[in-house]
Amino acid sequence: MSFQTIAQAAAALGSGSVTASQLVEEALARIGDPAGEGGRAFVSVQASQARAAARAVDALRGAGRAPSIWAGIPISIKDLYDQAGEVTRAGSIALDDASPAIATSPAVARLERAGFIVLGRTNMTEFAFSGLGVNPHYGTPRSPWDRAVGRLPGGSSSGAAVATADGMGFAGLGSDTGGSCRIPAALCGIVGWKPTARRVPLDGVLPLSFSLDSLGPLARSVACCDVLDRVMSGDEARQDDDVPSLRGLRFAILDAYVAEGWDSHVTAAFERAVSRLSAAGAVMERLRLPELADIPAANAAGGFTAPEAWAWHRDLVGRKRESYDPRILARILRGERMTAADYVELVQARARISAAIARRLKGFDAVVMPTCPIIPPAIAEVEEEAEYNRINLLLLRNPSIANFLDRCAISIPCHRPDDPPVGFMLMGEHMGDRRLLAISAAVEAMLAEV
Repeated sequence: MSFQTIAQAAAALGSGSVTASQLVEEALARIGDPAGEGGRAFVSVQASQARAAARAVDALRGAGRAPSIWAGIPISIKDLYDQAGEVTRAGSIALDDASPAIATSPAVARLERAGFIVLGRTNMTEFAFSGLGVNPHYGTPRSPWDRAVGRLPGGSSSGAAVATADGMGFAGLGSDTGGSCRIPAALCGIVGWKPTARRVPLDGVLPLSFSLDSLGPLARSVACCDVLDRVMSGDEARQDDDVPSLRGLRFAILDAYVAEGWDSHVTAAFERAVSRLSAAGAVMERLRLPELADIPAANAAGGFTAPEAWAWHRDLVGRKRESYDPRILARILRGERMTAADYVELVQARARISAAIARRLKGFDAVVMPTCPIIPPAIAEVEEEAEYNRINLLLLRNPSIANFLDRCAISIPCHRPDDPPVGFMLMGEHMGDRRLLAISAAVEAMLAEV
């Protein structure tokens, strides 16, 4: 786009060198480009509404009454956020005959009150239940890297990532239950932010797991994610956190559980980033957390996602079973078999594991690891069910730690230009969101240095 970041676009809007209408038209042109990914990245484009909103913002700016400095910035929203008068399908055809939403979700409404302009609803893994980004109903948008082959975008916020990477708006709202903001950000070469769960209200958003769901943005910089997070969480009035010096910060580099199955590109990019952090004065410590190995065992019966998804879907499955992607349906149906005792044991295991890990991480400023251990696989690789399941679990493994522990986390690109995209993930404390965003901005600036 004409401007890479929200701050750059806001400055241009404030100076009058560009209008909201111009930004919206540029984004809509990219969405509508027949040679681009707009047709797969979006499930619906709200062009007339976006143009009307842009005209209104331009008029308010002309009268000196813009609702915020961000007014006029075009963004997209994932197809599980409610919008008044729109049907929330969550990337599925099973909800085609559902009633339109009565009200707009608070997260979206807050952004619209600040003057952000919604361009449309982005594609996603059906019902957000996979980290691959494959959608048989609306098509699978391709990662920006190696489009000739056609690579997975990551999921479930696939369309949000591809749209943002391709300049179809300055950011996309996603959701993150096991990595669904950070996985597509890593595979598409942008930034994905997962706040502490429930810091952003979940009302008006179609759920996957009420125990794990969180709402965050995908954008082209940490600062862009920070802006959106402040508005979505209602934290706009909070004083800015100064970007700290990296010197003296303590980072835990996880060994064992997250360190298996790395692609050589991931290894090279991650170790290069660790070396640069160390050279900048950060204290990098290899750390083994034996409790991480307990997470798969705790989730063996289906985790939180399967039973909580089943509770929401069971009536719809009874009526629309044939409309579901069979691979997604199979994951939901696992919840039908989970017992109340299984669930109680899981709740207790989560509390025990989280407390033990919190004690081991005391004194560290953040935990770092590759967001995903592999680069974007070819879409064709996951056509077979066995590979679909294997690669899906591999992509979810690292980022889902933050969801299980209910911590904030972010994925930042750490690859060199023209190399396959690799995400560098930082995980902070529960409710340590502002601190982690400030640290991440410093890490991002260091990684961007030539």
